Amino acid sequence: MMAIDAEERQDLRRRIAELGPWFHNLRIEGIETAPDHFLGDYPSFKWRHFKDVVPADLKGCSVLDIGCNAGFYSLEMKRRNADRVVAIDTDPRYLRQAEFVAARTGVDIEFRQMSVYDVAGIKEKFDLVIFMGVLYHLRHPLLALDLLREHVVRDLMLFQCMQRGAETISTLESDYDFSERGIFDRPDYPKLFFIENRYAGDPTNWFIPNKAATEALLRSSGFAILQNPEPEVYLLRCGERDDAVESPPFIYSPNAG
Repeated sequence: MMAIDAEERQDLRRRIAELGPWFHNLRIEGIETAPDHFLGDYPSFKWRHFKDVVPADLKGCSVLDIGCNAGFYSLEMKRRNADRVVAIDTDPRYLRQAEFVAARTGVDIEFRQMSVYDVAGIKEKFDLVIFMGVLYHLRHPLLALDLLREHVVRDLMLFQCMQRGAETISTLESDYDFSERGIFDRPDYPKLFFIENRYAGDPTNWFIPNKAATEALLRSSGFAILQNPEPEVYLLRCGERDDAVESPPFIYSPNAG
């Protein structure tokens, strides 16, 4: 990549500022998009802790990045030689950022504005699906997981979800008597905390699971946990759903009229 002169650098800074605010701190020609991010160098510092669970060479593989934001993970997958990367988000501002970064770095990524609830419309399954930092922003989290497994995950899924509450997991019975109440008071029982108003100032934080609930939701939707490289991150394989769990009888979209 050729160095840019002072005038071009000033113009680049102006364009980055116009596209802001940014949630992903990316580096474009050495200029950071979110140098003052409240989490630090995000998501780079997180990625360093679990990047080794993703194959180093994705040659011949297709990738779907759901909730791509400014495209950090999509770019990383292209750096790992993924043949095809499709990135979706509901937020047009994030997609404009991602398209700008992809163009500046010269990588070919397909961007689409769409919801996770509409993934059946893609009509394609992918070797690797990235579903990072999305589940707790959804009003219908289990439906989303069901749709992903049914329609777009061919093999692997890289998953992350914010967790609160107990981090311990205990073995539970497969069934309990109707009179049993105490089990629900245990901190390690799978729980989803419902956010009626806001959490961390964000009105789109709806359900936050404890660790036991995260893993139970994934298993219930037919995902096998292969690795858990850090507390909130999982590498999953698409497996078989419990026979007692029925597939959604129809494709539901909350965006439908």
